[in-house]
Amino acid sequence: MTTVLGAAAPGVAPQWAPAEGLVATARAMVAAGKGILAIDETPKTISKRLAAVGIEPSEEQRKAYRALLVGTPGLEQATSGVILQEETVHQRLADGRSVPEALAARGVLPGVKVDRGTAPLALAPGELVTEGLDGLAGRLEEFAATGVRFAKWRAVLRVGPTWPSGRAVAANAHALARYAATCQEVGLVPIVEPEVLMDGDHDLVVASRVSQMVLDTVFDELQHAGVAMEAMVLKPAMVVPGRDGPPASVEEVADATVACLRRCVPAAVPGVAFLSGGQSPRRASEHLAAIVRRGPHPWTITFSFGRALQDEALAAWAGRPEQVAAGQEALLAALQRNQQALLPT
Repeated sequence: MTTVLGAAAPGVAPQWAPAEGLVATARAMVAAGKGILAIDETPKTISKRLAAVGIEPSEEQRKAYRALLVGTPGLEQATSGVILQEETVHQRLADGRSVPEALAARGVLPGVKVDRGTAPLALAPGELVTEGLDGLAGRLEEFAATGVRFAKWRAVLRVGPTWPSGRAVAANAHALARYAATCQEVGLVPIVEPEVLMDGDHDLVVASRVSQMVLDTVFDELQHAGVAMEAMVLKPAMVVPGRDGPPASVEEVADATVACLRRCVPAAVPGVAFLSGGQSPRRASEHLAAIVRRGPHPWTITFSFGRALQDEALAAWAGRPEQVAAGQEALLAALQRNQQALLPT
């Protein structure tokens, strides 16, 4: 799928020329005016969300809810791709098609979350590292055979008096780079998601410093792994203060986020698809719009939200078959709200 481009500098892996289709897929994932819908919560997490609104947290109800989301009329007008959970990739809809097949038929790129979640990082109390590298190439090949076109791996960095440590940042950045390189070798576009959590009482200055340190380290590792920048998508958190810290205005968040990206993210990366990271749906949209207003940017700016797009749809549906259309209308309204945020003003 790839070919080597000459010799590399000492200590840096040779850069690979990704197949033309891989670059085209990355660009399509960040198509102007469209976002990426994330419905990749683990069965445990989505079951908790179902139970919280009074829905039986069963596999059947998880399947029904995700069928509602991917079957939303007009989804393809607002969405370039959908990140699926492994469970969903292998499920079939009422018409017998798999979810990836149904999405592809509507011009929506199917993707899949491939990490195995987090575990405690050795000798780093309170910090985490994402697992899932063992056997990853084989799993990616199996996903590719189902029609999946891209993958996602999430790293989680906590902010605190001594967090994140250099060890935690390095371990997670290295795992992200190995994952991304494996994706490109197999022929899938990697979404690289280093999430700096907004849990804590830190201020915007600390959030900016940590975000820059994380992104600098991630892109160093990506370069060393030989990852082709033009065939990946970055999915970072916006630079926001801790949930319990001093508040920052929408404009301050946008300024801090854009400054961090411009210092750290190569222009060759085709797009930045922000995660919502626990923000309220409305505030995430406001921040997104303010970031877009600070353009032009060297990368396409878009969104890849989960709960910020799903919460209203889940509440409208509430597990009632007669409310499927209401749930779909709520999802489409949330997508369109964020489409509006992508329009420069």
